[in-house]
Amino acid sequence: MLLVGRTVQTAVRRNLCRPFSASKNYLHERKGLVLGVFEDEGEEGRLHLTEAAAHFNQSVSGRLSELLQISGPKLKKGKSRIFYGIHKDFPCVAVVGLGKNDAGVCGAENWDTSKESIRQGMAAGCQLLQELELNTVEVDGCGDAQSAAEGATLGLFHFDQLKSKKKTKVSLQLHGSADAEGWEKGITYAEGQNLARLLMEAPANHMTPTAFANIIEEKLAPHAQRVTINKRPQNWIKEQQMGAFLSVSKGSEEPPVFLELHYNGSPDGKQPPLLLVGKGITFDSGGISLKPSPSMDAMRADMGGAATVCASIVTAAALKLPVNIIGLAPLCENMPSGKATKPGDVVTAKNGKTIQVDNTDAEGRLILADALCYGHSFNPRAIVNVATLTGAMDVALGSAATGVFTNSNWLWEQLHKASVVTGDRVWRMPLFQHYTKQVTDSQLADLNNIGKYSRSGGACTAAAFLREFVTAPHWAHLDIAGVMSNKDEIPYLRKGMSGRPTRTLVEFAIDASS
Repeated sequence: MLLVGRTVQTAVRRNLCRPFSASKNYLHERKGLVLGVFEDEGEEGRLHLTEAAAHFNQSVSGRLSELLQISGPKLKKGKSRIFYGIHKDFPCVAVVGLGKNDAGVCGAENWDTSKESIRQGMAAGCQLLQELELNTVEVDGCGDAQSAAEGATLGLFHFDQLKSKKKTKVSLQLHGSADAEGWEKGITYAEGQNLARLLMEAPANHMTPTAFANIIEEKLAPHAQRVTINKRPQNWIKEQQMGAFLSVSKGSEEPPVFLELHYNGSPDGKQPPLLLVGKGITFDSGGISLKPSPSMDAMRADMGGAATVCASIVTAAALKLPVNIIGLAPLCENMPSGKATKPGDVVTAKNGKTIQVDNTDAEGRLILADALCYGHSFNPRAIVNVATLTGAMDVALGSAATGVFTNSNWLWEQLHKASVVTGDRVWRMPLFQHYTKQVTDSQLADLNNIGKYSRSGGACTAAAFLREFVTAPHWAHLDIAGVMSNKDEIPYLRKGMSGRPTRTLVEFAIDASS
């Protein structure tokens, strides 16, 4: 176990967030190229080459456009073709359809359609060339190098650190010289999300609370001048009187860790920080209220909130954003044992409120409650907590968007604006007093950790519970249970844990820094 655990940590240390394996020697000099084509709105059936594709077409005396015309029907968005031997430097050229040029922001879809099309197209092309075991691929910037880099890098990620046979490691390069800065920014964004995916995908016996904290510490080590890291042990948690957090962790043999990150990027040292809080249940069995065994293995990713929060801070540090950010991640396992919290037990949170724990599988809100109370001590200008909190959120929105519950119209607008840019969408959910009444009506304590009517409005009652531990005027709760994993819904993410909404959190931080 220790050997494999070190393998996962070593992968993170070496920035192996992108797919990797040793390539065969005879392929070392082989390069692939991914180019894009837009649909020509003027004439039916005609394609409009991107600037990079047009230059390439000239370099091969029009051969590319000729092949596109004779090789079949026009390339629709997301579709691709591979051509071999048309250029001496690129034995394989993948051409992908990007849909309409300058489609822009779609109000109905709540995203920038052009950016999404570029992400999808570049991911599809790179995946095709990876299957051909090409270890270097140049990518068309398509007029938006950041989106192209994001799609390519996200599309190549594959968790195979624990397998003997690995996918080919692909080195990505921007084709041509257009917008190198945007390209590098896109790579950094995507590698941040891939870090979250790596943390979420790793087996729970390797990604313990201690291992998680150590990996984040290693990832932030290059930014030590701007970052302070505190890995708070169990004794500190007790001193802080975080009874709700400890009630969850006490069933496990793994000690809890309260991870506290301070990124000081603002030249104004007195600038109030953004506070990001992530749920860090590194494995959720449900505790005494045991989950059914089918799909319980996916609960290794129940620390997705902590993974996305910490990965976004790593990304902010890599981008040297001029903003102060504090990240909090209460890390523990939720396990059944003779020491575990029992249904009906009453525990006391850091702010003195008592909680009747009627369902030990509603544990995420307990650890977040104490973290939110503690976070107020930093006088943040905004608080965003992120958690794979409720199955009800998955039922409500599926994987289309993260559910947002907030007491601040300003904060909602900032998060929504960021999500339109990244394509990782958010959707506002109700935070009515109607739901508050359902968690404050408790037989034995101030609050109950489940709603009075059990499953009805479960995502909303969970958010109402968290609001009982918030006094800040700008707070948002992001329930990411529905977007935790990807089957085939997001074309540029392979099947597995998604790392969403890391890029949206980074974009939000960038907007906050301006």
